[in-house]
Amino acid sequence: MTHEMIFTNARLVLADAVLDGTLVVRNGMIAEVQRGRSHVAGAEDMHGDVLMPGMVDVHTDNLERQVLPRANARWPSRSALLAHDAQCVAAGVTTVLDALCLGDLGFDPGRGQTFRDGVRDLDEMRAACGLKAEHYLHLRCELPAPDLLPALDSVADHAQVVMVSLMDHSPGVGQYRDLERYREMRMRQKGLSVQDVESRIEELLAQRERLREPQRRVVLDRFSARGIPLASHDDDNAADVARNAADGIMISEFPVAMEAAAATRAHGVTVIGGAPNIVRGGSHSGNLAVADLVQAGLLDAFASDYVPSAMIEAAWRAAELPGCSLPQAVAMVSDAPARMAKLSDRGRLAVGLRADVVRVQTLAGLPVLRGVWSRGVRVA
Repeated sequence: MTHEMIFTNARLVLADAVLDGTLVVRNGMIAEVQRGRSHVAGAEDMHGDVLMPGMVDVHTDNLERQVLPRANARWPSRSALLAHDAQCVAAGVTTVLDALCLGDLGFDPGRGQTFRDGVRDLDEMRAACGLKAEHYLHLRCELPAPDLLPALDSVADHAQVVMVSLMDHSPGVGQYRDLERYREMRMRQKGLSVQDVESRIEELLAQRERLREPQRRVVLDRFSARGIPLASHDDDNAADVARNAADGIMISEFPVAMEAAAATRAHGVTVIGGAPNIVRGGSHSGNLAVADLVQAGLLDAFASDYVPSAMIEAAWRAAELPGCSLPQAVAMVSDAPARMAKLSDRGRLAVGLRADVVRVQTLAGLPVLRGVWSRGVRVA
């Protein structure tokens, strides 16, 4: 039996234009994209609202935030997953790459449990059809962490792994290249003394010297031949971008310096920026502003990082910037991230693709979601 839905009187955000028209969905797939209104009985009037593709979030830490909503208040893992899933679809994200961290540098010992529980719960809830969004795994490999490789061995061959990022959150590099800011952050977050922080910095730098490069090679050897997209993280210089590209790392997540972002273009490397960065008006850690990347033509995709609802607002903010149209901005949260993750069946309102659709109304300049469909089934 054919199941058909018709959305009419909508502003359809297509790959290169906004079309006043009608979207026809049959059996969970986009069947027709038509100009103008439909007069078919049962067609649903969108009243001029925007229809855009369901968003694809290639890097979200939101599950970790639900597991630990407050310091020392660990939430039951499966309940946290369901809350995370609900927040994603309510934000218009129909495809989620859960970015689980493999390895700890000594400040977040609960992350190992979050990773193990998260993989287990995702498997069980996916099998039981208990999730509204479609979830995949993005493995965040903390290269200098002593517990990285055992964690990697447990999940490297998992069928749902579609992206791997190589991270280094050591003091003095990447996101934490400002050591004074790093010291202040650790003292504030963990209540450590100056002496404790200095001692820990020395330990971490020695650990980085010992482990980073050999473990980087293990990760590269494990995934390069399998065609799984590899990403670097928090790039801060052009030399690292060039080295990464030579090793097949063709995605740069959250570059923290314009020098690094600009270098990506010479090597064909695509760039992911944090959606919260552009919504807040800058980096929470004092690094590069994503709006500057958009205006320089150096941003390919947004990821929610730690706030799922930031995705849709990031697209609207980007579309307000000179040189960035609404179709281009929407592609940054749908088509471009889908291509990065090699998910070719979604990300655009085009015939033959999945009917992942988001209805948006603009109120006082802000995008307000009024409906979300995954494979033609309403989920929010």
